[in-house]
Amino acid sequence: MNRREFLQVLAAASASGLALDSREALAGKAPNHYYDLPAFGNVSLMHMTDCHAQLKPIWFREPNVNLGVGSAIGRAPHLVGEHLLKAFNVKPGSRDAHAFSYIDFTAAARTYGKVGGFAHLKTLVDTVRATRPGSLLMDGGDTWQGSATALWTNAQDMVDACIALGVNVMTPHWEMTYGAARVQEIVNGDFKKAGVDFVAQNVVTNDFGDQVFQPYVIKVINGVQVAIIGQAFPYTPIANPRWMVPDWSFGIRDESMQKFVDEARAKGAQVVVVLSHNGMDVDLKMASRVTGIDAIFGGHTHDGVPQPVEVKNAGGMTLVTNAGSNGKFLGVMDFDVKGGKIRGWKYRLLPVFSNLLAADPKMEALINTIRKPFEAKLSEKLAVTEDLLYRRGNFNGTYDQMICDALMKVKGADAAFSPGFRWGTSLLPGDAITMEQLMDQVAITYPQTSLTNMKGEQIKTIMEDVCDNLFNADPYYQQGGDMVRVGGIQYSVTPNATIGNRIGDMTLRGKAVDPNKTYKVAGWAPVGEGAKGTPIWEVVAEYLRDVKVVKQVKLNQPKVIGMGNNPGMVV
Repeated sequence: MNRREFLQVLAAASASGLALDSREALAGKAPNHYYDLPAFGNVSLMHMTDCHAQLKPIWFREPNVNLGVGSAIGRAPHLVGEHLLKAFNVKPGSRDAHAFSYIDFTAAARTYGKVGGFAHLKTLVDTVRATRPGSLLMDGGDTWQGSATALWTNAQDMVDACIALGVNVMTPHWEMTYGAARVQEIVNGDFKKAGVDFVAQNVVTNDFGDQVFQPYVIKVINGVQVAIIGQAFPYTPIANPRWMVPDWSFGIRDESMQKFVDEARAKGAQVVVVLSHNGMDVDLKMASRVTGIDAIFGGHTHDGVPQPVEVKNAGGMTLVTNAGSNGKFLGVMDFDVKGGKIRGWKYRLLPVFSNLLAADPKMEALINTIRKPFEAKLSEKLAVTEDLLYRRGNFNGTYDQMICDALMKVKGADAAFSPGFRWGTSLLPGDAITMEQLMDQVAITYPQTSLTNMKGEQIKTIMEDVCDNLFNADPYYQQGGDMVRVGGIQYSVTPNATIGNRIGDMTLRGKAVDPNKTYKVAGWAPVGEGAKGTPIWEVVAEYLRDVKVVKQVKLNQPKVIGMGNNPGMVV
């Protein structure tokens, strides 16, 4: 950074009210000890999750709306911004504050640089392993999906990258959207050859209930037997197309989880952990019901939680963690095991700042090889954004809003629905929107768009169903991502109400939505088999090429009722 650039960043930070640590921070540097992690104990486990196929460093804005309902109000992971920083004693204005919160995102992002990237993550993994012989790397899933190259290579890019990264154990979710045959091909081929264990205790056959994958694996770390039990996303056939995994049944399955915990203990496991893709609220409930689990390493909800939550149960206590998304974090858990029992533990969720970690040369070369055939297509410039574009949040994001705007304009619709996916990178004002960045938001194996005639009553029913999946007071009934993104229709939402009573005040172009009137509604990502329609990336690309500059995106946020002073929402 030259002097002029330095002063520009300083001015931007000052204008935003961002209190930065120091001139060194502005220069993209950090104290030499930032990644110092003194070894502790004799069993070490590393955890990454929900990277969504992001091989290169990216921007990723954390949410300013992550509401908890019922007993989850005011508890991790439902804390955002200053509430989260205060709860975990993170210094405001610091590098960590930027990693864990949305606060002053644009200025902080330009100050501290991009996050993630497998070449930089590889350097960090190897650094941790150098001080922790025998440590294992666990992958919590949502790894093979989320980018153009993952889609275009049928997940092979991520399979190769994860093997090169040194992943030891994995559990799935979006992996299933490549179809059962492809998943089995990888598990029984590349993974078996490389010694990667694919575990999922809760995936069984529909006919006889046989285990599809091994439920757990026992590894020996420095003489200590460690059991890692897999928990795939329990609602995969509901949140994603059932026809892609027609012969497999999922579910939470507490009883079989308890059985496998007890079985692993009986075989001599002194440490038992669960590698989960439940979502953190579900993990917290499971931890209160199933005994004998020392820690749950969770994913799915993309929550970057700096320290584990301690959950008491009939058998003692279970630590519940969640390690964010997009390759942005690496969790490191150290156990001190003596006399067959855990005597102590330490945990740190390390942000992966790509400008602080040198790129591993071999991984960088592999990534370049993967991308080379697609570079021209990836780099196609579709438009420029003058706004911060992001997805993450319970109700909407500016990138989602843009997708809804594109659907309505190109398809000639009155309204639009876009799925409440949590994955998707961010873009800063002034960034080019390339085909690669567009695919970061829409790269799925069922991308068809649609234009459907719906009565107002049907529109409300759909919104109520999705809202219940998000805000049901019982975490075991929370089945999907965030709220469906809605274009064209304004509405209110009462999260603490019951199903059928959460959505209200629905209007379209200033008029109340008539339950009996028919409206044209655009959408994408149908879960039914045989759907036809223009892929979503073609629709949005057409829109972007036409507008050329994205600016003043009007975010269609609902009026939220009954959530005043909720620490999971800052608007």
